[in-house]
Amino acid sequence: MDEGPEAVLVPPPLTLNRRLPLWYQVAQHLRAHILARRAGDPARLPTEEKLAEHYRISVMTVRQALRELEDESLITRQRRRGTFVNESAAPRPLHLLGSVDAVVSQQASDDVTVLGVDVVAPPPAFAGLLGDGEVVRYRRLRSENAEITSYAENYVVPDVAAEIDTDDLRNLPMTAVLRDRVGVRIGRVEDTAEARLPTSEVAELLKIPLGSPVLYCVGILRDLRGRVVDVASIHYRGDRFKFAVTFGTE
Repeated sequence: MDEGPEAVLVPPPLTLNRRLPLWYQVAQHLRAHILARRAGDPARLPTEEKLAEHYRISVMTVRQALRELEDESLITRQRRRGTFVNESAAPRPLHLLGSVDAVVSQQASDDVTVLGVDVVAPPPAFAGLLGDGEVVRYRRLRSENAEITSYAENYVVPDVAAEIDTDDLRNLPMTAVLRDRVGVRIGRVEDTAEARLPTSEVAELLKIPLGSPVLYCVGILRDLRGRVVDVASIHYRGDRFKFAVTFGTE
């Protein structure tokens, strides 16, 4: 295919793990790069040959990765013209529902480092949930077997944060601290997950290359009255975290 004079959306470098399917890693990387596009960014991907050279894999592997993205309606492949990002391409978050105990179990880890606690304005994405006033932000790194697995930021409303003992966060997940230590009567926890590219700060904290996709999760904790008490923003390392769901028939 002729690439033509149009600008192309070139993905950042990626070190592939040879123990995982190469097409899957490339598809995940391209998906995160596509969904991180900003207004005005090119909508055309490099040719199959250029992508194969970029990732140092075969053209057949590239085609398998692109077929996955095409099936998700993220791209359109046009004969003789190239591969284009669909303008309607947008993340389709995975919504996770379960018991509070399941959430607590998922958040648990061998080692937690509290990086800091400060008072901030809610991020724009969460302002509608937490209101216009300031909130308390807790920043933590989680590790398993001495390897960093995730970076978490929790935004907690001030009256509840005043009851939190920071030392508890070194031993317990935030949900457990709020329920078992502070006494918040939890009514609902809403989690969503999506693939995305990390910022330079997050990549440095997780010790991953800037172009490596992460699993980004947002958890909204409401009390029995429906009030949002805590919003968790968690970045999981894609090469250290495996997501699994078990469904029953009843």
